[in-house]
Amino acid sequence: MNYLFSSLATACTAVLLFTGCARQEAVPTPVAATALSQNASAAGFPEAFETGAKTAYASGTVVLGSGSWTFDDALLGNTSADAKTGSQSARVRNSGTLTMNFNLTSGAGVVTIGHARYGTDAASTWELWASTNSGSSFAKVGSTVTASSTTLATASFTVNLPGAVRLQVRKTDGTTNRLNVDNITVQTYSGTGGGGTTPPTTSGKKFLFDGSHAETAGNADWVPDTDNGTVVRIPTPAQSGITSSTPETYWTGGLSSWGVALVKLGNTVEALPSGAAITYGNASNPQDLSNYSVFVVDEPNTIFTATEKTAIINFVKNGGGLFMISDHTVSDRNNDGQDSPAIWNDLMTNNSVQANPFGFKIDLTNISETTTNVLASSTNVVLHGSEGNVTQLKFSNGATITTTSSAAQPLIWQTSATQGTTKAMCATSTYGTGRVFVITDSSPADDGSGTSGDTLYPGWTEISSHAPLHLNASLWLAKLQ
Repeated sequence: MNYLFSSLATACTAVLLFTGCARQEAVPTPVAATALSQNASAAGFPEAFETGAKTAYASGTVVLGSGSWTFDDALLGNTSADAKTGSQSARVRNSGTLTMNFNLTSGAGVVTIGHARYGTDAASTWELWASTNSGSSFAKVGSTVTASSTTLATASFTVNLPGAVRLQVRKTDGTTNRLNVDNITVQTYSGTGGGGTTPPTTSGKKFLFDGSHAETAGNADWVPDTDNGTVVRIPTPAQSGITSSTPETYWTGGLSSWGVALVKLGNTVEALPSGAAITYGNASNPQDLSNYSVFVVDEPNTIFTATEKTAIINFVKNGGGLFMISDHTVSDRNNDGQDSPAIWNDLMTNNSVQANPFGFKIDLTNISETTTNVLASSTNVVLHGSEGNVTQLKFSNGATITTTSSAAQPLIWQTSATQGTTKAMCATSTYGTGRVFVITDSSPADDGSGTSGDTLYPGWTEISSHAPLHLNASLWLAKLQ
């Protein structure tokens, strides 16, 4: 990122003791390398409302990517006032409904739905209903939801019905205020004794953002929250206060938009403060990586120790998710002679576990461009996941990636590049039973707001694909999609 670089001011970090967690979850263990359970997406989902056309509110059927739906007092909206990812979303008014005309043959587990109020309309309420008799009758699932934001928020419902299931979205306030619906995800559910995939007891996962490797040096601020410039373990105010309409300014950090969005999706966010240890399998460390599903490291500016490299790679090997973010070459923010491309390459080539475990290297390059050279795959959940579709990516001074084995899959390339093993800008990889996502510019995750005095830029919202890319990748790493 093309920022001014300055030395990291010495800060005394108070490491807060974690007093509890609202959710229990399956996390990577430091023992056997067994895969964490994950749900399977129902055929045809996520439903992003990108196919089909319906321009009038009168009741009628429309064929979407998932199948045939009946829209009653609803249409497919594609105006600037419609909250959406991609080109269109469903728009519902009065007491309108969106009803599936087909059955989910493998049941329905967890269902998530993106929702927002349309344009300048006031808030409205809506509900999810489900049918197990091919639409003859429906029963309400979960609580009534209020759509109060003009940007899409995500509501989650635990349906847990086996067999043939149909879903219906009902606008319930009866007013002329209009509601946008987008990005419906459905996970299969077998119940007891059936085939398919049974959802876990909770959908929330724990994300740990690294703040121990000078991620706040110079004009960087790559954590969800800081208190007076100091990285703290638990962001404040409390995550329990975050609702679907909470703004990213709830926390103070360059990655607050990302962190708040993860909490809205039902997850838990922590940071690893300066001076804290990166360990794996150390029961005496409350922030040992085995306690988390995903480790996010955005532009490390100090080199990882041998012990830290072993911990990170074994964490992935045994089922963890690693979100790697680099910046361009010669981006040494704390003037210690190391910058993030070299630091990441050192982790992958100079460790005691395995050389080149992830099948790629970060090139010592510096590029700036907006590209639409995206992998043509409708089934890739990082590009087309529950949080939206990714159609472009903007780098404001970033590096490139070269893949060296089939374990790594490039997703987006430079505009002029052939979709091959070179000139990639982001990629996924697998190692053992874990997953890795790498992107080589810190600009797209930057939300433009952080510690006072830092020079930040709103990359998170500058390109509409940036937030979906990071959130889809986060959920993929956590094995939530």
